[in-house]
Amino acid sequence: MRKPHATPSAIPTSTSMGLISCHACGLLSSRALASLPCPRCGASLHHRKPDSLARTWAFLLAAFILYIPANLLPIMVTQSILGVSHDTILSGVLFLWISGAKGLALLVLVASVIVPLLKMMILVLLLLSVHFRSTWRIRQQTRLYCLLEVIGRWSMLDIFVVALLAALVRAGMLATIIPGAGALAFASVVVLTMLASLSFDPRLLWDSLDAKDD
Repeated sequence: MRKPHATPSAIPTSTSMGLISCHACGLLSSRALASLPCPRCGASLHHRKPDSLARTWAFLLAAFILYIPANLLPIMVTQSILGVSHDTILSGVLFLWISGAKGLALLVLVASVIVPLLKMMILVLLLLSVHFRSTWRIRQQTRLYCLLEVIGRWSMLDIFVVALLAALVRAGMLATIIPGAGALAFASVVVLTMLASLSFDPRLLWDSLDAKDD
């Protein structure tokens, strides 16, 4: 017979055991050592990251605001003998698709439009879960944050795609390419989503279990 899986509420947490984990090395220590250096790595011990929710919301809202001009404003201005053209990310995707480079067009679309939006939506879901103290599929929520960490490692791919797109526009004719306002907004979105992910403390997801047991 298969043994029934333990429910999340049946698993003791570090909070219920009076322990805190170091955010740098993961060492478990007594809560009495809060604000003191970690015995292993020397990092300052905190029960949770200070002002985690406020910082995450601030970075995330700024990223959402800049996401719109990042996709609507020209990311590059090309000056050539044929005139001046203003290219956005979406116009670049359309140009690559029409030109037959469908694989590259999909790469640009995924890396520059879908991935940043996906990261922001996952963070919103996790923040709302913490706010409403939801225990629904809490393990899956934790895995979502792990997915966010994996995606975050590829955040600079967005900037690489922009540079590659600029190189493609430059090739084939003499031209001068000037970064547009969209490039700054786009780079800001990448940095802000990375900061939001780093500011979020996934341990807050499990605090709802301790509150429920109380």
